[in-house]
Amino acid sequence: MKTIVAKFGGSSLADAKQFLKVKNIIEANKDRKYIVPSAPGKRFSDDIKVTDMLYSCYDLASQGEDYIPLFDKIVGRFDGIIKELELDLDLSDEYKKMQFNFENVAGRDYAASRGEYLNGIILAKLLGFQFIDAKKLIYFLEDGQFNAEKTNSRIKERLLIHEYAVIPGFYGKMPNDTIRTFSRGGSDVTGSLISRGAGANIYENWTDVPGFMVCDPRIVKNPKIIRTITYKELRELSYMGATVLHEDAVFPVRAAKIPINIRDTNDMDCPGTIIKSCDDEQPTDIITGIAGKKGMSIISVEKAMMNSELGFCRKVLAILERLKISFEHLPSGIDTLSIVIETAAINGHKEEIINSIYEEVSADHVEITDGLALIAVVGRGMSGVKGTAAKILSAVANANVNIRMIDQGSSELNVIIGIDDSDFEKAIKSLYKEFVD
Repeated sequence: MKTIVAKFGGSSLADAKQFLKVKNIIEANKDRKYIVPSAPGKRFSDDIKVTDMLYSCYDLASQGEDYIPLFDKIVGRFDGIIKELELDLDLSDEYKKMQFNFENVAGRDYAASRGEYLNGIILAKLLGFQFIDAKKLIYFLEDGQFNAEKTNSRIKERLLIHEYAVIPGFYGKMPNDTIRTFSRGGSDVTGSLISRGAGANIYENWTDVPGFMVCDPRIVKNPKIIRTITYKELRELSYMGATVLHEDAVFPVRAAKIPINIRDTNDMDCPGTIIKSCDDEQPTDIITGIAGKKGMSIISVEKAMMNSELGFCRKVLAILERLKISFEHLPSGIDTLSIVIETAAINGHKEEIINSIYEEVSADHVEITDGLALIAVVGRGMSGVKGTAAKILSAVANANVNIRMIDQGSSELNVIIGIDDSDFEKAIKSLYKEFVD
């Protein structure tokens, strides 16, 4: 018998109707043994996520202001779900504990975690599963860093005695018994950790999209769904701005070689996207995905005979290191060095950076140019396929877009181009048309 860990996002558990969809999905396959819920998300476009309500409510309470009207709205969300599902469940004692802890300043992490906690209790009741508080499984160190060793050990130990369980996502416990959360979207991380600890055959991540898309649907209408993608490709696309999974959620299951299946709660028959360590089969498509981000800058450094000067690049990068600024890419020529960096990271430091480079490496010319966008064309099928780079350049040229930079990784997994911010959308549309349409 297999073991499947299924994580359901906020949109999948926003109201009673969505809860029943989740119930049908879980009961359709008895291998779905461990369920990780998020807090209730938006029910409609102008709605407010429960986690955001909890943050606001706690802020009011901790400042001694009247938080009760907002608290009552939060209670109403959960009690409304319970009533519509006709469950024999009373959360009054939980609400009283929350009020007490809000008024006694238990922390914003505690407040935010209550959405997943209460949703977990409701879902466990609906399914007839054991409820396990995440603070009994997920641990952090005193400095706030995640305690991977203790967490993995405790998950393995606890799940041995529970064949079916609901474990709320997003939070765990500090050594002093207080609650600590992962960053927003951290229920993905919990699902990944439970998958690794349970030795799952697959980690299902149920959301409100039919899978990982080739490119941003806000730019290209109804883009193709990627049916299979490797962890390496996902890492490249996520780094360039593609968002489906919390970035930290990938590493626990990747290390354990557990595939992730992105699925659509509103269309349970759709196969979604499989993310796995490697793909033995030759992909049918040359590229897997296209992603990018705006708001980049280029630091351009010129110096005659730069290539023969030992330590030149190190000295330049040391300037950025002192300012705690990381770079994205480092294309270079014989007498030129370009450093691609997020504009926001160097705002307020530009003059200092330029002056320091002149002073420390005696550069002939230094300038910083803003308004750059990066686009990555990613795909394991690109390796060994002749003319791929030419097709990329041709597609961008056909869109009347000027390329400011080009960089290809040594793995031949991606090609990154730099263009003007203003050309970002039309370049992506042209690339999609060239490789996918």
